[in-house]
Amino acid sequence: MKLKKINENLQRALAENGLTEANELQRETFSTIKSGADCVIIAPAKSGKTTTLVMNVIQRLEKEFEESPRALIVVESKEKMIEMKQLFEKLGNYTNLRVYGVHDKGDIDFDKNHISLGIDVLIGTPNRLSDMFASAGYDVNRLKMFIIENTDELLRLRFDTKLARISEAMGKTQRIFFSENITERIDNFADRIMIEPLFFEMDDSEEEEETE
Repeated sequence: MKLKKINENLQRALAENGLTEANELQRETFSTIKSGADCVIIAPAKSGKTTTLVMNVIQRLEKEFEESPRALIVVESKEKMIEMKQLFEKLGNYTNLRVYGVHDKGDIDFDKNHISLGIDVLIGTPNRLSDMFASAGYDVNRLKMFIIENTDELLRLRFDTKLARISEAMGKTQRIFFSENITERIDNFADRIMIEPLFFEMDDSEEEEETE
């Protein structure tokens, strides 16, 4: 992909997975996400939001580092977690980033023990992440990115309180919302937990057959 200062290992993995040209969403958001600014990204289904999310996390984290997670990603279901973890394996093939996923029906003690060994990216459902952060006392000082996928759906399902508590626990970090629609709830939630967020709204004129 022709993106300014893209990580060479990431670019190689993207090319090997047939992603040689950045779409509009990736072109418009890459520099902002890389800068560490808070942002809200609105784009339709099949526009490559999940690919954009994963490639930007790999770009910012680059490689394994210490024990505490540096990116926390909230997804709506076990299925979404597995899908995203698999995409990290593909696009992070030339990095040593450690990615781990949790969900509501998993063994929480097993998850805690695994995470204590050291990870870089933690993907999980709102309920499980809320329970883990409430009880495990993780060091969140290393977090660089707090990302919520399908934000409109999670807020519709009334997860705003749990998401806000997770956000409050981590202090200063980059916060990113991905969503198909812009809603009043998203606007209000962005005002609540973000610092001067930038908004990106993509129409459906350039849909890509990418992971969504």
